[in-house]
Amino acid sequence: MESLVSHIVTAVKGFFMGAANVVPGVSGGTIALITGIYSRIIQALNAVLSWDTWKELFHGNLKGFWKKIDGWFLLALGVGMVLSVFTLAKLLEYCLASYPVATWAFFFGLILASAFFMLKALKGWKGADVLFLLAGIALGLLVCTLTPSQTPDNLFFIFLCGAIAICTMILPGISGSFILVVMGKYDYMMGAVSNLDWPVLAVFALGCLAGILAFAKLLHWLLARWERQTMLVLTGFVLGSLVKVWPWANVPAGLDPRIGSAVLWCFIGIALIVGIELIGNKKTKDK
Repeated sequence: MESLVSHIVTAVKGFFMGAANVVPGVSGGTIALITGIYSRIIQALNAVLSWDTWKELFHGNLKGFWKKIDGWFLLALGVGMVLSVFTLAKLLEYCLASYPVATWAFFFGLILASAFFMLKALKGWKGADVLFLLAGIALGLLVCTLTPSQTPDNLFFIFLCGAIAICTMILPGISGSFILVVMGKYDYMMGAVSNLDWPVLAVFALGCLAGILAFAKLLHWLLARWERQTMLVLTGFVLGSLVKVWPWANVPAGLDPRIGSAVLWCFIGIALIVGIELIGNKKTKDK
């Protein structure tokens, strides 16, 4: 069994992953890559989704089941992520209510820079690549323009949000909270976390569980066979969806647009992603 110190280190990494997933534009998957635990997470999730793993539990071999799913690692990681989400939710809810233009400008910078680095990682461009990228942009624009600014608060839609968001949370480059923004439920879920709205949180968690069970295998299958095409479409989707986080989208006419503040926070968001990428590149070179 691993030492207590290693579990604490894993929990700290989970905390930063949770923080990344709370902020649209910063991917928890990217943080996992930088901290060197991405492949371990994928292996653990694949084990959880394997029938052979569950046979251990059904045969009464709890220890074997726990070992196969890398249970202590997932537990420590999950504790860190949950702690992070509940810690940061109130801060983000306050920022969105008090400084909406600056906050959305910060998110805009994060997402724009993330998309840039996702494109930069793809080498050897061909004509077909541009078509996949344009298809993703068109899909992002379509989803965001067709998604009403006020989406339903019923529990079925919250379940659906959780199911879709969880799949992107494990992808480097795309944030699960970004999907919540696209679906018009980001500030709603931050409020639910901040106010400890347990029915909403429970339904969202069930949606996350269903999403992992239903879509994670498909996601891994797509990435295994058509990784480049999948990432191009996803990157295009991110670029097309920038219309959803435009800082002045919901500013009433006549109100101070605070352009200077918005530009500053947009560049701060860009700088944060650049810093994360530089750290990640340095870690890769050091290996």
